[in-house]
Amino acid sequence: MNLHLLRIFHAVAEQQSFSRAAEALFISQPAVSKGVRQLERQLGLALLERAPEGTHGRGVRLTQAGEALLGHAHSIFALEKAATEEIRARVGLARGRLTIGASTTVAAYWLPPYLVELATRHPSIEISVRVANTEMIAHAVMECSVDFAAVEGAVSDARIVATHWRDDPLEIAVPPDSPLLRRRAPTTQELSAQTWLLREPGSGTRAVAEQLLSSRHITPARTIELGSNEGIARAVATGLGVAILPTRVIRELMALEAVRTLELRPAERLLRPLYLLQLKGRPPSPLLRAAFELLSRGKDR
Repeated sequence: MNLHLLRIFHAVAEQQSFSRAAEALFISQPAVSKGVRQLERQLGLALLERAPEGTHGRGVRLTQAGEALLGHAHSIFALEKAATEEIRARVGLARGRLTIGASTTVAAYWLPPYLVELATRHPSIEISVRVANTEMIAHAVMECSVDFAAVEGAVSDARIVATHWRDDPLEIAVPPDSPLLRRRAPTTQELSAQTWLLREPGSGTRAVAEQLLSSRHITPARTIELGSNEGIARAVATGLGVAILPTRVIRELMALEAVRTLELRPAERLLRPLYLLQLKGRPPSPLLRAAFELLSRGKDR
């Protein structure tokens, strides 16, 4: 059934007049008459009868088939109105669902303030965060199981647009009684002799740690993998080994002097970039644009 023709019939039935229906639809009266005739031909039924000349009341009369169709037309256009209102509400960010992918450190330490602001601005939207390491979150972006993502570490895939968001300071964390603290500048050999605690492959923290060790020609005598930065920080505090960790992760342990930090020579500020990820070519929804803009504006906070 042609819904445009059904709309013309609905207007004539509601207005009880071809001319008034034409005015309501902003088309000519001949176009209205033609539209009704076309619909009747499609259905093989007469829907309207013109009232005899001199008859008071309606300019047109509905046949039994027209009465039946009018009831369905009411329902159809009521649904159309509801759908339009729903879409307008989403465009106006009055409702909707946003799924954000985040690597573990970003989810725990960087993302929460932005989630608070987003939820405050748009209290009716649903927000969920999927947390995994950078590699897994990049796959989620490509599979469209998240709308966008915030991760640590670079993602080199042509299907993903990675936008630099901010830099995350890092520290070399050592136990409080580490012999390395007694020397102003530990040698490469001394650093290589340590047990280094690393994240699993695919983690942004792991990638940065490996890059630093390689650039400093440090070859760990032993490495131990742990699945979270918080777990590594606690392991450092117990004396299991040394690690490269985000400053935010070890801040409280540093305040308690449960973990100390080590400076390298020559002095080097350790930073890792954080990125916002989007799937290339995926049309952004209004809600996604609002969230992405919020995080982008907050990059210098």
